[in-house]
Amino acid sequence: MSSPFQGIIRPLLFATFVLGCFGTIFFMYYKPSTDRLSGPLKTRVNAPVKEIISIRTDKNVTTVLLWFWPFGITFELNVCSAYFSIEGCFITADRNYFNEADVVVFHHRDIAPDLSNLPKQERPLYQMWVWFNMENPSYSDRFPGMDELFNLTMNYRWDADIPLPHLYLVPEKSEEDFVLPKKDHVVCWIVSNWKEHYIRVKYYKELSKHIKITTFGRGFGGYHYGDTLSTIASCKFYLSFENSIYQDYITEKLYNPLAVGTVPIVLGTLKENYEKLVLGDSFIHVDDFASPKELADYLLLLDSNDDLYLKYFQWRKHYKVRKLELWSEPMCQACDYLRKRRQFKVANDLNKWYWGW
Repeated sequence: MSSPFQGIIRPLLFATFVLGCFGTIFFMYYKPSTDRLSGPLKTRVNAPVKEIISIRTDKNVTTVLLWFWPFGITFELNVCSAYFSIEGCFITADRNYFNEADVVVFHHRDIAPDLSNLPKQERPLYQMWVWFNMENPSYSDRFPGMDELFNLTMNYRWDADIPLPHLYLVPEKSEEDFVLPKKDHVVCWIVSNWKEHYIRVKYYKELSKHIKITTFGRGFGGYHYGDTLSTIASCKFYLSFENSIYQDYITEKLYNPLAVGTVPIVLGTLKENYEKLVLGDSFIHVDDFASPKELADYLLLLDSNDDLYLKYFQWRKHYKVRKLELWSEPMCQACDYLRKRRQFKVANDLNKWYWGW
């Protein structure tokens, strides 16, 4: 006896069979997308990929996400075109853009020691993570787990993927002779960070035995009131002594006197590293003298001879000194780097490279 439902059941069974066959064929040939990976970069390094070109190579705009405001300092973001002639960049600090970002920049001094404040979302395969730090190793804590976590390094060192020197010269021919500001002091120094074991403190103490040094700042028991640059401009020479000596570590302590018409006396990294940034006849390096007394004798000679002293300003006929614009310029440089170089890369030994172990 035939059931009244047989007329319905048979078509349903047939339809189920057809759909089953279609599904089997579909999953035999379909491969799920792998454009997103979760977890740290180590997963990516172990993937069988020699070179990954961003899936966004056809984009006209490169998106850079700043994960932390450096030291909590906010600044204007989208100035790459207007200030630095770098086109095609969208810079944002809005973490809602994480999935859209081509680059994510992480300021090292704002990273938690356990890395707990880094993104917890799945990480797009095409996305580059940039380790960004302008402080020297003495002022930068070393955290385990950072090796193979970042793709690129952005730092003051020349061997960083994105080198960011604190200053540099740019060509600018001048037809007018440079006019020195009025000089009220021979040698000056403004310092707040005073520690007896610093090499610069020991050198200053010995140098001051042989030449008068006019001092300002908390390091000498008081505050420096007034404009720093105008104070430096009133001195013939300024002690541009770095608080720490590391490879390529040269800060605004060199820029300030050069900008205002004072000869910097530098103590820091090697002389040849300074000469990567500025001309050798624009500054005086302590390493060129056998002792602080010998340096003092040379400074007294220059003080008494205008022709010799003015030679330290000949570079101004052809160049001007320019300072890195913190913090907007690094963001634009990160964007520019990725727009020009989209190959996959990883910072395998960040701790050893920067801290030496």
